Amino acid sequence: MGRLVDKNQLSPSPNDYYTYLWGGDNFMINPQRTEVMLKLNNYSGAGFKSKQNYGSGSEYSLTSLRNGESANSNHFELDFEFFGTNGTVQTNVFMNDTGHREQAFKLPFNPAWDFHTYEIRWNPFSIDTIPIRVHYHTPQKPYPIGPMHVEASIWNPPPEWIWPGPVNWANAPFIAHYTDFAFNACAAPSDDIKECYSTNYYWNTEKYTKLSDVEKRQMKVARATYMIYDYCSNPSTWQPECSL
Repeated sequence: MGRLVDKNQLSPSPNDYYTYLWGGDNFMINPQRTEVMLKLNNYSGAGFKSKQNYGSGSEYSLTSLRNGESANSNHFELDFEFFGTNGTVQTNVFMNDTGHREQAFKLPFNPAWDFHTYEIRWNPFSIDTIPIRVHYHTPQKPYPIGPMHVEASIWNPPPEWIWPGPVNWANAPFIAHYTDFAFNACAAPSDDIKECYSTNYYWNTEKYTKLSDVEKRQMKVARATYMIYDYCSNPSTWQPECSL
């Protein structure tokens, strides 16, 4: 379960910011129009996406923030990915490439039992306000360089993707719940998103782009306690930013 939250707004309708993407009847909205449910069965998954593209912001979700159509193509993408309901969450970053910057964590709670806040604030990634990952970048090489959208989905990965593990269809259907659908972001008017780098947006100021000493300590403990895989520890996926 995930939240998309703007602290200045209270449970807006998903129709205010998002639109149906795929899934047919596996995409559902409750009668109060305050919650979206995405269902996975052995016929289909489902998904929705933001109506607008953005150049920067603070996103609360368990979704992808992406501007590509395929995880195998060159594009920019920031991910929270859940492997079923076993408590494993993987984060990933695509830098106009095919990604492979996975860092996985075994959560100290069952994510299927209650709503939690999964935030991507460039930077960091955090869960329930505790930072778990920072991906280093510089003002000379800002991220992203093009508009991106927010996307949420539930789906069954292809058989060659061994790491998520097989689906036990005896427990189907699987349903992901989303509520609180607003977020703070700079809407990207065109392909040129330089104005979204402005420090007039609070999330671009040093207070938010750099971790405080408290957050650094929190992240150090969280990573030492819960991280179960780091691409920087794998010679086949090591990237130059790992030296930072």
